[in-house]
Amino acid sequence: MSIFSRLSDIVNSNINAIVAGAEDPRKIIRLIIQEMEDTLVEVRSSAVQTIAERKEIERRVATLQRDEAEWERKAELAMTHDREDLARGALQARGHLTRSREALQDQLRQIVAGLAQQNDDIAKLQAKLADAKSREQALMSRTSIATSRVRLRERLHDNRIGNAFGRFEQIERNLDALEGRAESYDLGQRTLEQEIEGLEADSGVETELSALRAKLRRRNAPSDGATGGQPETSDPGRLEGPGRS
Repeated sequence: MSIFSRLSDIVNSNINAIVAGAEDPRKIIRLIIQEMEDTLVEVRSSAVQTIAERKEIERRVATLQRDEAEWERKAELAMTHDREDLARGALQARGHLTRSREALQDQLRQIVAGLAQQNDDIAKLQAKLADAKSREQALMSRTSIATSRVRLRERLHDNRIGNAFGRFEQIERNLDALEGRAESYDLGQRTLEQEIEGLEADSGVETELSALRAKLRRRNAPSDGATGGQPETSDPGRLEGPGRS
C-alpha cells in the first residue's frame, strides 16, 4: 500500500471524527500536517530498517559468491587428482549455494526497487508537507476571519442587541423628560448676572430718552430773531376775554 493511500485513510478517518464533533476547522488543518509529519517519520524509520536489510542481504550474497568460488576450486582440485566423485560432490554443494544466492539476489532487487519507490514517496511527501506548512498560516488567518465574521453577524442579528438598544432609547427619553423638568423650574427666574444686565440696559435707555427730550425742547424753543424781542404771545383764547364768541 502506498504511503499516500495509508495517509489518506488516516487523515480522512480523523477528519470525519472531527467534523462529526463540529470541531474547529483549524484543528483539521493542524491534524493534516501532524499526520503528514508522523507518516514521514514512520516511513523514514521503515526506510532505515529496509536499508539495513538490504545491506545484510548484500553481505550474504557476497559470502555465497565466495563460497561458490571455493567449491569451484575444490571441484577443479578433485578432478586434477582423478577424484570425480569428490568433484561431483563439490559441484553439487556449489549448486546449492548458487540457488541460495540467486534467491537472495531476487529479494535484493525487490528491496532496491521498494526503496526507490519509498524514496520517491518520501520526496513527494516532503514537498506536500512544505506546501501545507506554507499555506497553513493563510488558512488559519482565513478561518479566524471567517469565524469572527460569523460571530459578529450572529451578534448583529441577535434580538438581545435590539432589545438593549431599545432600552438605551427609553433611557434617553427618560433623561430628556428629567432635564425638561429641571429646566422648567428655571423659567421666570433671572440670575444675578441677568439682573445686572437688565439694569445696565435700563440705564442706557433712560440716558437715550433724556437726550431725546433735550433735543426736542431745543427744536421747539423759538429763537430771539423770530420774535423781534417781543414777549411771548399768550393763548389766543385768553385775548378775546369773556363774553366773546
